[in-house]
Amino acid sequence: MRINLTKKDIINSIYMQIGFSKKISEHILEDIFQLILDGIKSQRKVKIAKFGTFTLRRKKQRIGRNPKTKESKLISERNVILFKASKDFKLYINNNG
Repeated sequence: MRINLTKKDIINSIYMQIGFSKKISEHILEDIFQLILDGIKSQRKVKIAKFGTFTLRRKKQRIGRNPKTKESKLISERNVILFKASKDFKLYINNNG
């Protein structure tokens, strides 16, 4: 079963655990996201200790194919964001999963 974690869930967790108002909790979360996005945009890489690394990578233009219609299309060149979990994060998942 898949459970989605929403921004609202994270804001409520900050509100309940730390005791800040929901508005302040929302600003904290938005600031964290903005720090990550700004870091990726300017440095092309953001490493969060004991969590993982976000990396910006350029994908080249290529030919893709629709599996249903077999129609070929040109997929444009674009940036993609990759995430690589840290060793600590992987250990936590494997030992507490």
